[in-house]
This record gives sequence, structure tokens and C-alpha cells, in this order.
Amino acid sequence: MRKKLLLCITIIIITALMNSNVYSKNVTLPTSVTNEGTPIKGGILKVGIVKDEPLQGVFLAELYENRYDAAIMSYASNAIFEMDGDFLINNEGIASMIVDQEENKVTITIREGVRWSDGEPLKIEDLILPYEIIAHPDYTGVRYDTEFKNIIGVEEYHEGKAKTISGIRKIDERTLEIRFKKLSPAIFSGGDGLWTYAAPSHQLKGIPVKKLIESDAVRKNPVTLGPFKFHKIVPGESVQFVKNPYYWKGEPKLDGVFVEVVPSSSVSVAIGAGKYDIVSGFTATKWPEIQKFNNIDILGRPELYYSYLGFKLGKWDPKKREVVTDLNSTPVGDQALRQAMGYALDVEAVCEVLFFNFRQRANSLIPPAFKTYHDAMLKGYTYNPEKAKKILDKAGYIDIDGDGFREDPKGNKLEIKFATMAGDTIQDEIAAYYLQNWRDVGLNVTLTTGRPIEVNAFYDKVEADDPEIHVFMAAWGTGTNPSPAGLYGKSDAFNFSRFTSDFLEETIQKIDSPEAFDQSYRAEQFRIWQQYMEEQAPVIPLQFSYEIVPVNKRVKNYSIDFENPTELHEIELLAKEPIKSK
Repeated sequence: MRKKLLLCITIIIITALMNSNVYSKNVTLPTSVTNEGTPIKGGILKVGIVKDEPLQGVFLAELYENRYDAAIMSYASNAIFEMDGDFLINNEGIASMIVDQEENKVTITIREGVRWSDGEPLKIEDLILPYEIIAHPDYTGVRYDTEFKNIIGVEEYHEGKAKTISGIRKIDERTLEIRFKKLSPAIFSGGDGLWTYAAPSHQLKGIPVKKLIESDAVRKNPVTLGPFKFHKIVPGESVQFVKNPYYWKGEPKLDGVFVEVVPSSSVSVAIGAGKYDIVSGFTATKWPEIQKFNNIDILGRPELYYSYLGFKLGKWDPKKREVVTDLNSTPVGDQALRQAMGYALDVEAVCEVLFFNFRQRANSLIPPAFKTYHDAMLKGYTYNPEKAKKILDKAGYIDIDGDGFREDPKGNKLEIKFATMAGDTIQDEIAAYYLQNWRDVGLNVTLTTGRPIEVNAFYDKVEADDPEIHVFMAAWGTGTNPSPAGLYGKSDAFNFSRFTSDFLEETIQKIDSPEAFDQSYRAEQFRIWQQYMEEQAPVIPLQFSYEIVPVNKRVKNYSIDFENPTELHEIELLAKEPIKSK
């Protein structure tokens, strides 16, 4: 099993594997670091984001669609709520909320004296505007979904039948009331349609929704509630932040933050050379390259993340804004074929050899960090090529003409188009290895376009249901709400597999139902949903990930612990420049 993988990987990785100190079976890294010394006054925190393509640069919570823009916006966040270590909203943020389960309503109150980075006061209209953007008839983003329709009056507003959203009402200058069709425990995780960000109405109100994504207010000079504000944006490359003098928690100790894209091929050298204080998106495949650097501390934590194999099983209807499943329209419409393709993949070897056990084969679409809802008993699609072959044989996929590839049950040639994102050389090797895994069980799987696809073009093709994509490999950062609503519902644009069914819809609704305030009931519905998705296999989970965060030793204190993370405005530096490795 391992020999085949080793034939596909680079000499560098083979050499790293021979080093007995490269990895261990039980991966744990500290979640925080404290460096002794007297901090300097101010300074610029230098952050590298590992990415091999330009940034999209959409800096508005209602419109962005990838984790890179989200990572940049985290330094200037417009989030109004804060969450505790269990990913539940508390009342310590800009806004607090009271949930009335009987009346299906939420009352939100904002703090007095909160200002935007341009000095304008935060007002209730800034909390209402995001709902009006997302529900607007001209909105083309992905957040008008199953959950969002739970707000009373949203659908009428979206269809142009109402000028306002009837379920949203300004009570006074600091209080907002939102009425829902139903409430569930998801409300405490920012679900049920609750939007957790504000938008500066004084800056955005006059911009038509259909032109918003290309506006200067989103691309060049966004206004923020966070500890830092946008100062200079080099499109696709970098963002310079300066401290926000109006930040509601107090003046940041840093003068600013500089964030730039760094290619995966050069990130390790840059870390050793002291180019960055913090690196986001560092891949475990580079672990051996930084392990012995003495200028950094390496932090880690389980990610709210899973990678997956998605099967295209229908289309997105843009007029109805809903999924239309058509299993006859695709060569992967057969459930047995999808299951066999899952069992054929040697994900375990990839996790061990290439990711040094910082990743593990995923058994579910719920990350283990959500301990109450993750089904640890679910077997998942572990590597079993013999089982894959038996499933294919039984389903009628037989090699009729002796060319080594199976025909479909009707005797027709079967070619399955597989789309994957371009990345570093290791990602390309993984894709090549998976193609070989499928060939080993007699399936002719070839790359869409003949090569890995640049990440922005990849998602454009996936979202557009490109007919040349039958199977694709992608990943989700789940955020703090484990609910499948928003990703797998019939009205969810993010439901890229385009699979839906009455049972699936019912189960998703049960997970986020009033009955689900009973935690045992909700956990049971999560279990049913996970089992159903495993059986139907419209999406097969591949890997859970362990996040690796290199931190330069000039950063005085830094924590990525979910329960006690470092507040950005409290970060201090011990030297004028990051320290180099000796």
C-alpha cells in the first residue's frame, strides 16, 4: 500500500520520512506561547497567508466566499457577537441577545458608544442592512439559503413583494427585534438565520446591491469595527492595517498589521529568515522544513475543518435558488459507484506519509471538535480496494473489452472527470495518487481540463456546475455552527453536490427544530444525518486537519486556544523586526 504512494511523492518527502523525528502517531502541539522580555512600543505585526494564487479581495462579510478573505477580515472584524469556548454566543461582545423560545424571537441590544473606524457611531440600521443585502432580489451571493429563509418576511422581500423584512423591527436606537418561523439551539451558534455581523449603512446604503461586490467600499476602503482598519490594499497581494482609534475595547498596542500572500514553495524559507511573525494556512506537508528553526514556536489545535470528495448529482436552479437533483444526468449517479470510489482511496497513507499524521482520515462530516454531535462510531470510508471491487462487480461495472477499465452497467465506456485545485507539488502528487487508486480498482478517472485548476477558477467551475466536473475534491471550514443547514439544504448554494431528498431536508430541519433544544434529541438527529450521508455518499469526508501556526519569538504572548484566544488589540512585540533562525 505504502510503496505505491512512495513512487508518487518527491525525493524530498521520502528523505523526510526516513528521519525518525519527522512525525509521531500522537500529534500534539501547545496552543499558546509566552516569550519573556520588555515589549517595544507599537510595531507592525507581520502575517503571512499561505496561498499560491492571488487574493480575491472581497472584504465584506455578506459577500466573501473563501477563507483567505475571511482571515484578512479577522483583523478588522465587523462581528457583533463574541463566543465562548463551546462556540456559543455570550453577552460580552458589541451586542448581547435575549432568546424567546415561545415567541420565536430574538432581541439584540448593542453597547453604547461603539463607533466605526471612521468615527461614525454604530446604529441599529447597521445591524438591519446585512439582512437587506442578503435578502435583496439582486443579491447573487451564497448566503441567501435555507437558514436565512427562517426569518419572517425574508422570502417576501427577496421576491419583491415587500419593501421591508416584516420580521425585523427597530425597537429603539440600541435595540433590534428579529422574529423567526422557528428557533432551535442553532441560534446560540449564530444559526437559524441570525446574522452575526454589522455593515456600515452610512457607507454602503447608497450602493446598489448588484454593484456592491465591485465597489470601493468593499475592495479598497472598507470601514471596520475591529481593532484595526484598512489602510492600503494591493489587490491580490497584501493588506496594510493601522490601528483603529475608535476600537470599543481600547486602543491596540500595535501600530498596525501587515498581511501578505506567501507561496507555499517559499513559506518555510521565509519563516526561517524572520520575514513573518505569524503564518496562517501553513500546511503540514512542510512540517520537516521548519521543525528545527530556533526563531519560532509552533502552536497547534484541531481545526473546524474537513476535506471531502464531492459528486455532482444535479444542478443549481438560479431562478428558484434551489438544488435540482438528477441522478440520471451524471455518470456518478449510482450510489454503489460513489461508495466504491470512497473505499478505493488510500487517504490513510496520505495522512501518514505526506501530512505526518497532522491529518487523519475523516469518518464524518462533523469535525471531532464538536464532541456532542460528532459520531465517533461511524466507520466512514476506510481504504479497502477489495471491497471497492466487490461493490463495483455487484453493481454491474465490469471490464468487458479487457482494456483494464470497467464499463458501466449498460456496457458503455465510463470516463469520470475529476476536478482538483492546483496547489504545491504535494497537492498535485496527491491528486495523481488518487487517480492511480481508482485505476487500481478498474475506474477510468481523468482530470478535468487535464490538470489541477487554479483555486478561483476551480470554485467558479464547481459553482457553475461545469458539465466537465463529475467529481471534485474540496474542503469546508465549518465555522462555529455544526449544523448542516447552509451547506446541504435544498436552498443552499453551497450545496455543491446538488443532492437533496425529502429525508435529507426533514433531518436537517429536525436538527434545527424547537425539539432540538433537548440536546439528546439534537444529538440523535445529527447521528441520523451523518449515517444517511455516509450511506448515500453524495459527499465523502476525506480528512480532518490539525492546524499548525508558526509564531516568531518576538511575539510576547499568543494563544490560539478556543477557550482563551489572544485578543488582537493585546498583542505586543519584543523587537522591531521578527527574529531570524540561527
